[in-house]
Amino acid sequence: MTSERPDPTSKLPETACSLSWEGAGHPVGGTAAMADFWIALEQPGPWGRDAFTESWLDPALGDRLEGGCALAGGRLVLIRSVSDRRSQADGAPRQVFVAGDLRGASGGPWLLAGAIVDPADLLGLDLGALVDQGPDAVLQALPGLHRTDAGILLVCTNGKRDVCCAVRGRPVVLEGARHRPGQVWECTHTGGHRFAATGIALPSGHTIARLTGELAVQVVDAEARRELCPAALDAAHDRGRSHLDLPVQAAEAWVRARTQETTLRALTSRIESGDEWDAQVRVAHEDGRAWRLRVHKEPTGERLYDSCGNDPAPAHRFYVDEQV
Repeated sequence: MTSERPDPTSKLPETACSLSWEGAGHPVGGTAAMADFWIALEQPGPWGRDAFTESWLDPALGDRLEGGCALAGGRLVLIRSVSDRRSQADGAPRQVFVAGDLRGASGGPWLLAGAIVDPADLLGLDLGALVDQGPDAVLQALPGLHRTDAGILLVCTNGKRDVCCAVRGRPVVLEGARHRPGQVWECTHTGGHRFAATGIALPSGHTIARLTGELAVQVVDAEARRELCPAALDAAHDRGRSHLDLPVQAAEAWVRARTQETTLRALTSRIESGDEWDAQVRVAHEDGRAWRLRVHKEPTGERLYDSCGNDPAPAHRFYVDEQV
């Protein structure tokens, strides 16, 4: 599968943050937004910089929903279809996706899909149950949802937060949705626009940098197998799974790049000592292999653009060293 669309980077200035970091070529492991669960709520129409309070969604409700998810350890994102051209709110049912138990405490990540009419219905969810329990509580609270074996990819296109997300994200959604209708969506800011086009794969919570339309389709298909996408397990794409601490994200990305292990539960990892900036991490494979890694965040010695419109700033990345 190939795309005949022109290269979107031709529309970006040389100082665009995604071009700055792409040119530097640093590994992206350890940069995923941290979340133990994800809720995606369809919100058509324009999005402002703070989409939860600057869209057609009631701003007070948007603030409550976002804040409640964050307090419970998860993330809420707004989504829309790339083909949706509604010019005003019409009260139509909204698509919702809920992904929980990313850590696998109750058997592994699960994904619910369906529609609701009133976004305020989400206020009735027991958000704590999404962290480490099965989907029954959500299904009881939102009977319009059902469990699905499909895979979903949410690609950031919020140009009001960063132009790179709109310019590089929208072509990915266009191509991905053409090949996998209903499974690739635009979404609001998830962090890491310097790695645009960037997306969140559900239900795994795998966060992926520098997506293309072809890679988007592969990611969706891997999620349907409840696996990670092999083509996304390298230093240029694998930002990490969202439920992991940042050093563990970097450590697992390092191991998966070398082993091409795609099974979600094949690896178990823990920080043995240290902190976010310098940690000893042990990664164990279910087959008995294990790695002791020093994961430390250090300056690269460069000044790069973290966000479009900002001045360049000292760049940092995670370095992963195997301990013998």
